[in-house]
Amino acid sequence: MSNFYDRMIEWRERHISEKQLVLLLSFFVGALSAAAAALLKSFIHLIQWLVEGQLIAEGRTWWYLITPVIGITLAALFVKYVVRDDISHGITKILYAISQRKSIIKAHNMWSSIVGSGLTIGFGGSVGAEAPIVLTGAAIGSNLAKAFRLDQKTMMLMIGCGAAGAVGGIFKAPIAGLVFTLEVLMMDLTMTSVAPLLISSVTATALSYILTGTEPMFPLDSTEAFMVERIPWYLILGVVCGLVSLYFTRGMNGLEQWFKHSITNMWAKLLLGGLTLSILIYIFPPLYGEGYDVIRQLINGDSMSAIQNSPLEHNEWAARNGHWLLLTYFGFIVLFKIVASVATNGAGGVGGIFAPSLFMGAITGFLTARIMNMSGLTVPEANFALVGMAGLMSGVMHAPLTGIFLIAELTGGYHLFMPLMIVSVISYLTIMLFEPHSLYAMRLAQKGELLTHNKDRNVLTLLKMDSVLETDFITIFPEMTLGELVKVISSSKRNIFPVIDNDGHLKGILLLDEVRNIMFQPRLYKRFTVGQLMTSPAAILPFDMPMEKVMETFEDTGAWNLPVVDQERRYLGFVSKSKIFNSYRHVLVHFSDE
Repeated sequence: MSNFYDRMIEWRERHISEKQLVLLLSFFVGALSAAAAALLKSFIHLIQWLVEGQLIAEGRTWWYLITPVIGITLAALFVKYVVRDDISHGITKILYAISQRKSIIKAHNMWSSIVGSGLTIGFGGSVGAEAPIVLTGAAIGSNLAKAFRLDQKTMMLMIGCGAAGAVGGIFKAPIAGLVFTLEVLMMDLTMTSVAPLLISSVTATALSYILTGTEPMFPLDSTEAFMVERIPWYLILGVVCGLVSLYFTRGMNGLEQWFKHSITNMWAKLLLGGLTLSILIYIFPPLYGEGYDVIRQLINGDSMSAIQNSPLEHNEWAARNGHWLLLTYFGFIVLFKIVASVATNGAGGVGGIFAPSLFMGAITGFLTARIMNMSGLTVPEANFALVGMAGLMSGVMHAPLTGIFLIAELTGGYHLFMPLMIVSVISYLTIMLFEPHSLYAMRLAQKGELLTHNKDRNVLTLLKMDSVLETDFITIFPEMTLGELVKVISSSKRNIFPVIDNDGHLKGILLLDEVRNIMFQPRLYKRFTVGQLMTSPAAILPFDMPMEKVMETFEDTGAWNLPVVDQERRYLGFVSKSKIFNSYRHVLVHFSDE
């Protein structure tokens, strides 16, 4: 088998150029990503049919409080005992693979997210299927590129093709697939990258059309035409969406961190997350599942259908205080949606934030329009619900183009491009005042592990300490005499000597210049020891320090060589500014080559 594989690779190298191979692979990655999206949707619908059509008979709606916990438990057990790896935060894992793992994504990600998210969402978990399928598509791209022994730069492009194909396939949105990859995964837009990304996205969308028809995901019954005099109200909606995006981003991140660090036992997480989710679904039924039915109702002007099976339905007091109670009810749904999503994922479920951001965006747009109408204005609530989705997505993902094109393609609302652009851009500008990174990127950015469109910063991010570490320095000990030191100096090609103790811990450094004036005086050889002559380095670098921070340290200290230690301060080697510059030029040339 190995010989056949090697012969196949050799045949490819002789007959198919790398550029032709990339175009071919982009087609297959797009097709496979669309097939994975269709498989996930079918899996979710199968479970929903079994749960809602077979298990939950009429009058037994209390089952809706139990089934999400069943799904989360099954997903948690699957991840713990079958996958044995963390498969949550799909987009963040892609960004991490690009910046820290040489674009290598584990093979199990080609199928594990489908099973985990299918169980979670099919049983009613309050998350979305889109991020898991994007991770699946990216894993397909990465592993296909790896199978053909392509370099890191091409593997990165194939990851982008997988992500573009996944978005295009699951949403039937080819343009959104392309711009999502450019904005969220921060791929550079070049002539060599745009063609493969387009091929993957269009192929995936075409296959989705064949499998599920050409109707958009959220078809519109009717919407009002855009009117210029309503621009100020869309500006207000954009600011509101930006602030809600800020709440979404920081609230989601804070709750996830609390859940992760405060509760370590799997069963305790399941109990707390499941109980929280069940209570929230009992009080707010729209929080059950992805919430796409609520979105369809709001963008088609049917807000009252969204409160079916809730405490407000058939309530006389609620009917008398309808407007304000409905506003309060939807306001609490916006407030608690992130809690429901974190409870789902924190308890062991697998899902993304695409659907929650669209859900909250539609409700935010509807609430803003309803308040404006109650204050005497006249604005279309369905239009505001539609563009609110773009506003939230733009703010949460820091991706205004993705928000604009995705909502236009999801709904067929191309005639609302102007309000989509206004709300998306204003929302993005609003959240940028407070939060420079998206929810996906903020964890990596805090660690200095994020690739951006800044090429200099990207190159430093791709450089790793072990690639610039120099270990040919002779170590010396504090108790050594000057005479013993002179013998070491005579056999060394370096003018710096790290001083360590018997356990290898760094105690200081000794510079040749510091002993040059006494090293030729034999009468002093026994008078001085290394411990007396050594000095402290200008700075000590931890091995896991990001390269951008390393360069900042060199600039702050003015040093040209700095020692590197591990977490227990054991000496590992030195890093020189000149070595970093040489490696920087090498990586820059590689990734700038078109």
